[in-house]
Amino acid sequence: MPRLTFGYLFDFRNPDQWKRDWHELYEETIALAAWTEEAGFDAAWVPEHHLAGDSYVTSPMIALAAMAARTRRIRLGSAIALAPLYHPVRFAEDCVALDAISGGRLEMALAIGYRRREYEAYGLDFTKRGARFDEFLEIATRLWAGETVDFEGRHFSLKGAQLMPPAPRGRIPLHIGGFAPKALERVARYADGYFGDIGAVAPYVEKLKELGKDPGSARALATCLFMVMAEDKDAAMEELAPYYHHVNNTYSEFMAEDQAIGMENAALKTMDLDAFKQSGILQIMTPDEAVAEFEAMKAKAPALEHLMLMRPPGLPAERFKAYAQVLADKVMPAFA
Repeated sequence: MPRLTFGYLFDFRNPDQWKRDWHELYEETIALAAWTEEAGFDAAWVPEHHLAGDSYVTSPMIALAAMAARTRRIRLGSAIALAPLYHPVRFAEDCVALDAISGGRLEMALAIGYRRREYEAYGLDFTKRGARFDEFLEIATRLWAGETVDFEGRHFSLKGAQLMPPAPRGRIPLHIGGFAPKALERVARYADGYFGDIGAVAPYVEKLKELGKDPGSARALATCLFMVMAEDKDAAMEELAPYYHHVNNTYSEFMAEDQAIGMENAALKTMDLDAFKQSGILQIMTPDEAVAEFEAMKAKAPALEHLMLMRPPGLPAERFKAYAQVLADKVMPAFA
């Protein structure tokens, strides 16, 4: 059974209410990722969205390269990259470069996304994103395995594609997110593990069994974006709620655009700050409560190996460090 590890998501958002100089924001965020390594965390993750009013990061590969240059130990990866927006050969090549720069620490998490306007901005058919993703995965995984790929599909046509240099480890560890049965089948067929909601871990393991794969090989990375550890929960709620409220409302707007996330009742609801504080969405736990919660999650899903929290946009760096330090000092030792 893999031990449980912890890391943070850095989305590089710059909301108007906390507007920063762009260089300062990116420099600070990359430095915070490096700080989490010093504090004992195990991974740093970069997501991807386009056409976001708060300038959500659009280029995870570039951000990860900068983080790789500033760290030495932690795993680095996308969480998630919108794979169908990429050409598979270019993406496979960029991952090889990132893996070499990081010394073999790259682990990519991919999914198809749920916002039509992102696909329209790239001139792609939103309704064909699943089929495009399947072709992408076949090509990228074959390239990482060292094959010379000839491929003729509905979305990609290749002749003699090959990685030079090859993938340093003969592969790039790959996690795939999603909730629908087709998405979980894709995870079981192509990926090294599942990325996303802990409630989908058990169905993912069942998909492995259906495909004749060893369920003992299952790996899962779960998102805990609205979880914080603090000794004084009331004070933490007052300080942190405005930042997480922004995250809640922007994600609710994303999810409501097309109702295409693939999970029933998944959409967060747009609400005012007071309603958000009372909603229970932001879970603030004492260290002891967090240890008990994470132990229960691990017992329910033995394949769970990593929990990803987030640095909410706008929260000053020193305040982020203070809350992260509670997790590092008083929770993580229980899972060492």
